[in-house]
Amino acid sequence: MAIEIKVPAPGESVSEVTIANWLVKEGEWVEMDAPLAEFESDKATFEVNAEKAGVIEKLIGNIGDTIAINTVIAVINTDAERPASAAPKAEVAAVKATAEATPSKAVESKTESTKETAVKPESAPEAQDADWSLVSPVAAQLLQQYNISPSQVKGTGAGGRVTKVDALEAIVAMGGVAVQSVGSRAERREKMSNLRKTVSRRLVAVKNQTAMLTTFNEVNMKPIMDLRAQYKKKFEETHGVGLGFMSFFTRACCIALTEWKAVNASIDGDEIIYHDYCDVSIAVSAPKGLVVPVIRNAEKLSLDEIEKEVKRLATRARDNKLGLDEMTGGTFTITNGGVFGSMMSTPIINAPQSGILGMHNIVERPVVENGQIVIRPMMYLALSYDHRIIDGRESVSFLVRVKQLLENPQMMLDGKKPEERVLGL
Repeated sequence: MAIEIKVPAPGESVSEVTIANWLVKEGEWVEMDAPLAEFESDKATFEVNAEKAGVIEKLIGNIGDTIAINTVIAVINTDAERPASAAPKAEVAAVKATAEATPSKAVESKTESTKETAVKPESAPEAQDADWSLVSPVAAQLLQQYNISPSQVKGTGAGGRVTKVDALEAIVAMGGVAVQSVGSRAERREKMSNLRKTVSRRLVAVKNQTAMLTTFNEVNMKPIMDLRAQYKKKFEETHGVGLGFMSFFTRACCIALTEWKAVNASIDGDEIIYHDYCDVSIAVSAPKGLVVPVIRNAEKLSLDEIEKEVKRLATRARDNKLGLDEMTGGTFTITNGGVFGSMMSTPIINAPQSGILGMHNIVERPVVENGQIVIRPMMYLALSYDHRIIDGRESVSFLVRVKQLLENPQMMLDGKKPEERVLGL
């Protein structure tokens, strides 16, 4: 009996997926629930498994193909006999031997072809009989490539020597294209992934459908840096995770979001949805593009719990293992362009959210404190917001509150001693 394996829908709004990788081959025996292929949707990467054990009769589609949901991608013969354990090993060895032999032949063939191309210009009688003694090696290679005789080129070098520039000018004058003068101009085309296409559509939609503005401020990072320096080692020993900046920024944003609720809200048609919780999306750079996994109920988490969740989500993002439930439902986003060296940017809203905070690099700059010029580690902050729902007063006040909390971290410690709060004691 042959059964068809179809691509399931990874989410309600997903209509097509891309074949990311085949994990089996035709003629191969697979056990029930064994993974057959990896697929990439606009929201997550997932596997499709064998519904029953059997032999793969047919695989449909190539890596990179975009296919619709419920499309048949494999046919399994469930009546086939299970092969002896030695058979698959022999087959794998044969395939491996063939794969190792084929490239060498291809390289050998390509080498021979290259040799023919290289000597072809030299075979021209005019090029062979010409005097090459006054031609530089680089110029000689160029002239031979275009089958030009040295007698056709006027040398401007010492003693009439033909230089590279002379050769290039001669090639252009005779109608050739001196590509060597500008370097490689190779191009390649690559199909956009579902993730990249969806991100593109959403970014354009945000620009066209929201009244997006950005307000800026700067924060003195010295108090946070001093706190980290004091407790970093003990924090890692206690919790098994590093103490980074993201936990402080997340906590500061959560406090500010509870005070300025419009920044944590979203628009749904003619209604505004206010959230009494803070599901903070953290922008993470993954191999296949930017993703924004969500820290649920971040307002209830301690610093170490936030750091552990950031690490877990970032690791899953880099391994392309984020699930749909980990990518949807955020109420506010934090993005850190500073890790790439960005000094200032205007982050774009992560719809349907209404606000996004941009962190930037930390630079020592002169600032005035109590009438004195001092050097402090400063960071620019940017809050992009949807002006349809957030007014200027609310956006500016939110960012000022975040700045206040970061410059006075004891205000985030709930009256506890710094050690108790930072270490979660």
